[in-house]
Amino acid sequence: MNTLAKKPALLVGGIILGIGAAILAVSGNPGNMAFCIACFVRDIAGAVKLHNAPPVEYFRPEIVGLVCGSMIISLGTKEFKVTAGQSPLLKFFLGAITMIMALVFLGCPLRMLIRMAAGDLNAYVGFVGYVCGCGIGTFFLKQNYDTGEAREIPSLSGYILPLVLIAGLILYVLDPFKVEDGKVVNALFNHSITGPGSMHAAVHISLIVGIIFGAIAQKTRACFAGGIRNAFFMKDFDLLMPILGIFITLLVFNVVRGTFNPSFIKQPIAHVDHVFNFVPMMGVGLCAVLAGGCPMRQLILAGSGSADSACNVLGMLVGAAFAHNFGLASAASSFEGNVVTGGGPTAAGKVATIVCLVIALIIGFANKEVKN
Repeated sequence: MNTLAKKPALLVGGIILGIGAAILAVSGNPGNMAFCIACFVRDIAGAVKLHNAPPVEYFRPEIVGLVCGSMIISLGTKEFKVTAGQSPLLKFFLGAITMIMALVFLGCPLRMLIRMAAGDLNAYVGFVGYVCGCGIGTFFLKQNYDTGEAREIPSLSGYILPLVLIAGLILYVLDPFKVEDGKVVNALFNHSITGPGSMHAAVHISLIVGIIFGAIAQKTRACFAGGIRNAFFMKDFDLLMPILGIFITLLVFNVVRGTFNPSFIKQPIAHVDHVFNFVPMMGVGLCAVLAGGCPMRQLILAGSGSADSACNVLGMLVGAAFAHNFGLASAASSFEGNVVTGGGPTAAGKVATIVCLVIALIIGFANKEVKN
C-alpha cells in the first residue's frame, strides 16, 4: 500500500523535472541537450581552463543550482548528513572513467533520456547498453560488492563543493571579458563564443531551474542507475517513476513543439556509430551502480553531504578535461543528404572506452573478492 501511495508522487516529481528541462530547452540551451550532467560538467571544466576546446567552455549555472537545491532541501528537512566512506579515490576514479565514456556517447543518462524523448534512435541504442551495464553492476552487488560503509565526518567537508561552485559561478558572471575580432580578451575564465558552450539560457533562469531540479531530485531520490538497479535487485520499480515522468513530459513537449524526429540521422549533437553508442553507455551504467548513483545522483548526494559523491564529481571534472585534452570525446556526425560525412567517435575514444570498461569490471571483481 505504501509503495502504491508513493508512486503517483514520484511520477509527479518526474513530470516537474521534465518541465524544468523543457524550460531550459526553450530558453537557449542546445538542442537535445536541455540538461546534460556530462556535457555541463565538461563545459565547466573548459570554463576553468582544465581543457581548451573553445566550443565547450561555459560555467553552467544548472550544475551549481542542482547541488545547491539538494543542499537547501536537505538542510530544511534535516536530511543533510556529512559522510565519507573508505574508498574516496575509487569513487574519484569511477567518476573520471564515467565521464570519458559518457563523452564518447555524447551525453549522460539524463541527456540520453532527453534524446530518446526527441526521437533520437541512437539514444535508444545507448539505453539498451545502459540497462545491460546496470544489470552487470547488479550482478556484482548480488556477489557482495562493497567499497566500505560510510561514516559521519566533520560537517565542514559537506559544504566545500557547494561553496566552491557558488564562488566559481559568481566570479564567472563578474568576469570582465570582451569579444574583439571573434576572440575573447581580458578574461579570467574561458568563454565559448561559438558551439554548444555559447548556447545557454539566461543565468537566472538556469540557476532557478537547477535549484528546483536539485530539490525535487533529492526528495524523489531520482537516479537512472538506482531505478534500474532496484528493478533488477529487489523487483522494486518505485525509482523508475521519476524517470518515466521526465520521459513522458519531454515526449509530449517535443510532439507539441514539432521537434520529435524518430530517426538515427541528423540528430543534434549525436553520432550514428551503434557499437559506440551501446558500449560506452554500458560502461556508464556499470560505473553508476558501482559508485552508488548516476552522474545526476552523485551531484545530488554531494549537495546533501556525501564527501564520496563530491569526490566522484571531482573525478567527472578531471575525466572531462582528460577526454578533451587527449581527443577521446566524440564529435557529432555530419551529413550530406542521408550520408554520414564525418564526426563520430575517435580511434582514441574507442580504445579509451574499452580500457575504461575493463577497469570498471576489474573494480567490480576486486571489491567483490575483498568482501568475500
